[in-house]
Amino acid sequence: MTTDSSRASWRVIDIIIASVLGVACGLIFWLWNSIGYAWFTAMDALTPGFGGLAVGIWLIGGVLGGLVIRKPGAALFVELLAAIVSALLGNQWGIETMYSGLAQGLGAELVFAAFGYRRFTLPVAMLAGVGAAVGAFILELFTSANLAKSLTFNSIYLTCLVISSAILAGLLGHWLVRALAATGALDRFAAGRKRV
Repeated sequence: MTTDSSRASWRVIDIIIASVLGVACGLIFWLWNSIGYAWFTAMDALTPGFGGLAVGIWLIGGVLGGLVIRKPGAALFVELLAAIVSALLGNQWGIETMYSGLAQGLGAELVFAAFGYRRFTLPVAMLAGVGAAVGAFILELFTSANLAKSLTFNSIYLTCLVISSAILAGLLGHWLVRALAATGALDRFAAGRKRV
């Protein structure tokens, strides 16, 4: 029988795997910075706000961290570390990338916390992706001056963010964890012993 405090405490393996996930996601973010931003710009030119459809990949770190580690702080840690790696490798946003990682990771973290770090189903993964999107949206109201943009733009952008994050962060993240679990790579974690 495990107590709540032992379930919440991190093991050395948790720290190592969360770090590996953070670095791997940071590399994905770094690669997505040019592809995703080109897609973002093209979609926004088509209809302002549609660029949000490209954002979901940048939100996957928190979902993966929460699904694999299943402990308080994991979603925030992985998303923030991924943002730091992306910034250190070089991108067009610099230090703001870290603010984004913090806001997005916190958004995903709050969803896992709302379920008491006990439910890791596909709907919870998709909600965690949406939580990360809401965190990104709130931050960008100020850092990207979206607050000064029209209600129509912000409504379209938020809707596109939610769709993208539910699919590209939540659904894809859930599938990736299941695929990793099937290989045996997560056998030392609840995600590997129980199918998420």
